[in-house]
Amino acid sequence: MPVLVVGSIALDTVKTPFEEHADLLGGSASYCAVAASFFSAVNLVGVVGADFPAEHVAFFKSRGMDLAGLQVAEGRTFRWSGEYMLDMNVRETRSIALNVFEHFTPRLAAGYAESAFVLLGNIGPGLQNHVLDQMAGPRFVIADTMDLWIKVALDELMRLLGRVDMLILNDSEARLLTRETSLVKAGLLIQAMGPRFVAIKKGEHGCLLFGEGGDFFSCSAYPLEDVHDPTGAGDTFAGGLAGYLASTVSGEVTFGDLRKAVVHGSVLASFNVEMFSLERMRSLTQEDIAERYESFRLFSHFEVIP
Repeated sequence: MPVLVVGSIALDTVKTPFEEHADLLGGSASYCAVAASFFSAVNLVGVVGADFPAEHVAFFKSRGMDLAGLQVAEGRTFRWSGEYMLDMNVRETRSIALNVFEHFTPRLAAGYAESAFVLLGNIGPGLQNHVLDQMAGPRFVIADTMDLWIKVALDELMRLLGRVDMLILNDSEARLLTRETSLVKAGLLIQAMGPRFVAIKKGEHGCLLFGEGGDFFSCSAYPLEDVHDPTGAGDTFAGGLAGYLASTVSGEVTFGDLRKAVVHGSVLASFNVEMFSLERMRSLTQEDIAERYESFRLFSHFEVIP
C-alpha cells in the first residue's frame, strides 16, 4: 500500500567539525520517501529546478517511487546550508535559498488522492492543509512541523491538527507550541489539540509516543559510535514509521502498531546518520534493517515488540 509523501526536495551543503560536503541530496520529502520505500511503495510530491541532478531522480526511481507528482520548474532547486557544532544536536543554518520551492503548490497526480497513508513533511501548514483538501478520505495522516510554523502560521497549524491522526515534532517545538517545560504535559496538551497520536523526538535521546486513553511509550535511540551527518534524521524516522505502517496495517492503526513503527523509524534514522546525505541508504539492505531491529529490541528489552 503506497505512502503519499509531500515535502521539500533540496540540494544541501553540510559542514560538521570534521567534514564539509556541497550539493547533497536533501529536503524533507527526500529523506521521508527514501526511508518509507524500504517498507512500502511511495508516491512522491515535490518540486525541483532544472538544475536538479539526474542521478538523484535515478536514485528515487531505483527505490521504486512513483514520480508522477514530482514537478520540474524553471529556475534553481531549493538550497540549504548548515553547520553542526561539536555537539551535533546544535546546528546553525548558514543560508537558505527557496528558489522554485518559494512558489510550490502541491498537486496530486492521478490516483494519489486515494492514498490510504499520507506523510506531510515539514512544509508550511497551509500547504499541508492544501494537500488534505485534495484527498479522498485517507486512513492515516501523519504530519511533521517545525518552530518556524509555530511562530508564523499558528492558525493554519491549529487547523491542521484537527485533521491529522499523528503529529511528529521535536522536544523544543513541543515546548514552544504548548508553553510547557514537561514533555509529558506537552504531549498530552498537543493530543487535546486534535491528533490521536503524538511523537516527540528527542534526538540522540530517542522518542516519546503518546496514544489514546493514556497509552505511552518511550523509545531510546540506537547507540552509535560515530555520527557523521544528523541532517534528515527526523524525516528518516517519520518516513520509516509511515512506510512500516503502510506495509503491515490493513485495518485501523493501533497503539501497538505505532510502537513497532516507532522502533523501525528509529532504526532507519540510525543508519542514515552514518554517512552524509542519503548515501548510507543507497547500500542499506533489508537484512541490515532486520538485524539492527533485533539488536535494538534485545538490548532495549522490547519483549512486547515481536
